[in-house]
Amino acid sequence: MEQKKIKARLELEDGSVFHGFSFAACKSVAGEVVFNTSMVGYPESLTDPSYYGQILVLTYPLIGNYGVPESEIIDGLEKYFESSRVQILGLVVSEYSFEYSHWNAKRSLAQWLIEHEVPALYGIDTRRLTKMLRDEGTMLGRILFFTEEMNFYDPNKSNLVEKVSISQPKEYGAGDNKVILVDCGAKDNIVRCLVKRGAKVKRVPWDYDFTEEDYDGVVISNGPGDPKMCVKTINTVRKALELTKPVFGICLGNQVLALAAGADTYKLKFGHRSQNQPCVEVGSKRCYITSQNHGFAVDGRTLPSGWEPWFVNANDGTNEGIRHISKPFMSVQFHPEATPGPVDTEILFDEFKRML
Repeated sequence: MEQKKIKARLELEDGSVFHGFSFAACKSVAGEVVFNTSMVGYPESLTDPSYYGQILVLTYPLIGNYGVPESEIIDGLEKYFESSRVQILGLVVSEYSFEYSHWNAKRSLAQWLIEHEVPALYGIDTRRLTKMLRDEGTMLGRILFFTEEMNFYDPNKSNLVEKVSISQPKEYGAGDNKVILVDCGAKDNIVRCLVKRGAKVKRVPWDYDFTEEDYDGVVISNGPGDPKMCVKTINTVRKALELTKPVFGICLGNQVLALAAGADTYKLKFGHRSQNQPCVEVGSKRCYITSQNHGFAVDGRTLPSGWEPWFVNANDGTNEGIRHISKPFMSVQFHPEATPGPVDTEILFDEFKRML
């Protein structure tokens, strides 16, 4: 495939064109172009449902050099991935390593993407592309092959959560604490972190009304797109807040909890997608290094009475978490269940267990 060098291009809505070569499925796609600055972890990142509807640009140059592991299900969860499928629409990198070496690699990144019918380009100036997205903001884009044409598509105008959530409830673990996990596109490691701490987890669809059931606490998961599209989830969480049982929101769950409480959210210029976002805990001034993947944020200025900011991004001052001053409600914009790491904030699951 490297010798054939099948040409393709990435076009942005502002008219910019980047020419490169295919190393995966020869399939034209259109979506939102975003960038991630992580150095490792593409098997986990590419299976993160929060990337649904997006063309992902990886800024780190050496991609594919450690291959991809085989799918392995343990206790109903993927061991090496965050979901059972590749969630991104397309992949864009500077350099692709056609040779790979790793102790658990079973196939190349190219083979894996071809299996899932996902296109990928290399030979793109990702430095220039990332600077454009950083300066101008996230843009719509399309990967095109040959003379094919395709309209631009804004995934945020659709309810993406509905597309990545499970369709039927599923249970994990056998602990004493009964936890409802609202699946808005949940990463599998959220379940692992809860089960490891003695929870019996019931994973439910995004529009499932759990408020009449017997449970000890609720976790609202991460997910893709505009949180305001999750009207049914927001309404159910609003009902759950009246029961005063512990609620813990993660990523999109932070935004859903804020909207249910009466606050507002907005779209970030280019989002936070990396493993090195510094977040400062309000009050303690302690700074944590966090993994993030989101394009929307909570407007901390709109928090109603009784709520307060919990974490703030040290880079741009955006909200990274909220909590209630007297009731057991809390949420964070980053990923305490991060895989690959850092795992600095996994202690928040211990805090949630104490609340239970």
